[in-house]
Amino acid sequence: MLWPGTLIGAGAGFAIASIPGAMLGALLGQALDRRLHLQSWGHLREKLGGRPVLRNDELLFVLLGRLAKCDGQVMAGHIEQARAEMRSLDMSGPAQRRAIAAFNRGKSGRDRLRGYLRRLSTQPHAAEGVLRACWRMVWADGRAGSSERELIRQWGQWLGWTPHQVQALAHDYEPQKRPLGGSVPSYQDALKLLGVSATTEPAQIKRAYRRLLSRHHPDKIAGSGATAMQVREATERTRELHSAYTLIRERRDFR
Repeated sequence: MLWPGTLIGAGAGFAIASIPGAMLGALLGQALDRRLHLQSWGHLREKLGGRPVLRNDELLFVLLGRLAKCDGQVMAGHIEQARAEMRSLDMSGPAQRRAIAAFNRGKSGRDRLRGYLRRLSTQPHAAEGVLRACWRMVWADGRAGSSERELIRQWGQWLGWTPHQVQALAHDYEPQKRPLGGSVPSYQDALKLLGVSATTEPAQIKRAYRRLLSRHHPDKIAGSGATAMQVREATERTRELHSAYTLIRERRDFR
């Protein structure tokens, strides 16, 4: 890994005072790297260009924003999926605001993401979590376009995954084929699924939804060593919870 401040400091110090200067310059440059979170020349270019370096949690939402905008229009399902990811990560208020800003930043498509993803490839579990979140975002509007698939394939390659491995994850999130009429729950079914009643306060409904979403989240299930079938079942359960919550929220008219 190249630390630009360290290298620049060492070079400048050597030019001024030979080896002792290089050592002192490297130490000062390293302090600058840590202060500004510089881990590559790409990071330095972003700083000089006025774009802040992405944190790991922000990187995820930049990717999700890029996918949501990939086909030209961000749908309501994309927004709700981004919110679901924030809830599953149990983000604080400030963290949610950073995530929203990162999502909007991702929609612009101006960030160079290769370096970030290459660094993330050294964290296999985190890399898998990112790819799974990306597939969930792709299917948020009920379909996966070729441009979205190509983006995830490219990101997977930078994360050290083969195209076959990336595509295998997609199968866990593809909408299941169901008989006509069975995919949309009734209002009563939705209430029953969330364990609430028609008179339950909106705040309690939200808490029930978030609790169930956290319990059945596919990433949490996958991290516990579950089988591929169990992950698919958790994915389907999460989708059912989302549909039920959306129906109740629309019927009760709360946000």
